[in-house]
Amino acid sequence: MAIFKTKNHEFELGKKTYIMGILNVTPDSFSDGGDYLNIESAIHKALDIQNCGADILDIGAQSTRPGYSRISPDEELKRIIPILSALQGQLHIPISIDTFYPEVAIESIKYDIDIINDVSGFRDKRMYEIMLKSDCGAIIMHNMPGTNVKAFFEEKLLEAQKLGINVNRICFDPGIGFSKTYEENIHIIKHLNQSIIPGCAMLIGASRKRVIGQSCDNPAFKERAAGTIAAHTIAIAGGVDFIRVHDINASVQAAKVADAILRNTY
Repeated sequence: MAIFKTKNHEFELGKKTYIMGILNVTPDSFSDGGDYLNIESAIHKALDIQNCGADILDIGAQSTRPGYSRISPDEELKRIIPILSALQGQLHIPISIDTFYPEVAIESIKYDIDIINDVSGFRDKRMYEIMLKSDCGAIIMHNMPGTNVKAFFEEKLLEAQKLGINVNRICFDPGIGFSKTYEENIHIIKHLNQSIIPGCAMLIGASRKRVIGQSCDNPAFKERAAGTIAAHTIAIAGGVDFIRVHDINASVQAAKVADAILRNTY
């Protein structure tokens, strides 16, 4: 049985589609920037994500939208740590921290997070050392032009294995919307099964992104749930294990139906 193993949890691959709920504590994220900047609203949203049926909470303090302005590790920590502290003892689902800074990962681990979600694809090799010392799982994203994401995943897997990191602690993300053209994003979603590394989990996050808008006459970001579900359902059929989403209720329902049809979970 293949699994994705995080610090305190295990996810059996192929059993169902797992939902990762997005909590952006940023002023400038493309879809929900500014919505959850204060601690009270962030905690309320985190608990709502859990109560709506998400399997993982993903917290990000730095926008990575196209053209974003990078903030420092210290600024990320000022946004993240108070929320992690306030959530202590309130969640039963694992927490993922969306960061490419080793400094942020190290401090966040003190609050018992489970997953490091790095959109830079572990460009900073210190992230592997943090995995070794913490037992956290990792999400490693392909963040560059092109559609040959499998070769990138194979390279990253080899780097991890050379350090003694087990394949079951790695989840790959093809990076929809990151340095890719519309056509490249569509190709990756359509042919996701060609990118899967046996034994490794796969996540996709197309939620509300430009590729969704371009495909359906560019509705407002918060009105792209249906388009997101369409793309994610294609990805589920292609073998994805995790979907990273803003609209939890709709995504949970859609994934259950997709799983009933594709994985015989009825």
